[in-house]
Amino acid sequence: MGVIDRLKAIGPGALVAAAFIGPGTVTTASVIGAEYAYLLVWTIAFSILATIVLQEMSARLGLITQEGLGEAFRDEFDNPVPQAITVTLVVSAIGIGTAAFQTGNIVGGAAGLSTITGISENVWGPVIGLVAAGLLWTGNYKLIERVFVGLVGIMGTAFLLNALMVRPDLGSLTGGLVPTVPEGSAYLIAGLVGTTVVGYNLFLHASTVQERWDGPEDLAECRADTIGMIVVGGIITTAIVVTAAAVFPAGTEIDNVGEMADQLEPVFGGYALTFFAIGLFAAGFTSAMSAPLAGAYATAGALGWERDLTSTRFRAIWMTILGVGIVFSALDYNPVQVIVFAQVANGLLLPILAVFLIYAMNNRDLLGEYTNTTLQNVLGGIVTLVVVGIGLRTLYDVLVL
Repeated sequence: MGVIDRLKAIGPGALVAAAFIGPGTVTTASVIGAEYAYLLVWTIAFSILATIVLQEMSARLGLITQEGLGEAFRDEFDNPVPQAITVTLVVSAIGIGTAAFQTGNIVGGAAGLSTITGISENVWGPVIGLVAAGLLWTGNYKLIERVFVGLVGIMGTAFLLNALMVRPDLGSLTGGLVPTVPEGSAYLIAGLVGTTVVGYNLFLHASTVQERWDGPEDLAECRADTIGMIVVGGIITTAIVVTAAAVFPAGTEIDNVGEMADQLEPVFGGYALTFFAIGLFAAGFTSAMSAPLAGAYATAGALGWERDLTSTRFRAIWMTILGVGIVFSALDYNPVQVIVFAQVANGLLLPILAVFLIYAMNNRDLLGEYTNTTLQNVLGGIVTLVVVGIGLRTLYDVLVL
C-alpha cells in the first residue's frame, strides 16, 4: 500500500485523535513538561492504551450493530426511570458539557492565529466558529473527515518539528516510560488521562464508523485506523511534553500555553513559536468541530432522534453547542459555573460509560461472535477502575476544593 493509499485509509480515528488533542491537552502536556520534564511520559503511554481499549469497543459496537452509543443506552433499559436518568445524564454531560468546553476550544485556536497574525483572539474566535459551522452544515461526512485528517497532519508536523528543534534527551525520554508519581503530580496525571480518555469520543466514534464502513467485513480496517490514529495522537502529546521540558528549567510552574509561547519565541529565530502557534490553532479548530459533532450524535441518539448530518434536529444541536462557544469567545467570557457543572456530569458519566461498554460488549445477542475476548475484558476492567478513580478525583476537586 502506497503513501496515498494509506492516507486514504485514515478514517474516524483521525476525528478521535483530533478531539482529544485540544487546547486542554496542549496546556496540560505543557505544564507536565515544564514541571516534571520527562518523568510523566508513562502517563501518556497509559492514556493512549486506555483510549485504544475503550475506543475499539465503541467502534466495534457501532460497526457491528449499526447503532450509536446513545441508542444502545436507550435500548438497554426497559424501565422508564433508569432510561430517563440515563438520557438526562448523557444530555447533561455530553450536550451541555461540549457546549461549556467549546469556548476553550475556539479561544485556543484563536490564540494560535493571534500569535501568528497579531489580530485579537476576540476577532479570530467567531471566525473559527463560523468556518467550523460552514463545514458541519455541508453534511458531507467525507469532506469533514478529510479536513480532520489534514488538520491532524498539520498539528502533528508542527508539534513534532518543535520537539526535534529542541533536541530532546532520548535517554531521559525513554526513562520516563517507567511509572513514577512525583510529589504533587497526581492532579496532573489525572488531568492528562482525563483529557485523553474522553467520554464524548465514545459517542463520536460509534457513530462515525457507520459513516465510513458498512459492517463486520471492515472490522480489521476499522481497528487499524483506531489504533494507528490514537497512537499518532499520543506521539503529538509526547512532542508537546518534550518541547516544554526542553525550554523550561525543571520544576518551572506555568499556568497556561501563553507562557509556553513566550518561552519559545527566542528559540531558533522564532520558528519554534510559529510551529507551536500553528499546532495550537489546529488543536483548537479540530476540537471546535469535533465537540459539537459528538454532542449532536450523543444527544440525538439518547433522545431517539435521527442521527443524520443533514437533519434539522441534528443540526440544531451542534449549532447550539457551537453558538455558545462563538458568543462566549467573542465576549471574552469564561462560563465557569457551566464548566464546573460539566466537569461533575462528565465525572459521573465516564465510569458509567466504561462499565456499560464492557457489559454491552459481552452481550452475544447484540454482537454475536464479535463479543469481547478475555484479554479485552481484563484490559477494559483495568481501564474502568482507573476511570472511576479519575471520576472521583474530579468530583472531589470540583465539589470540595
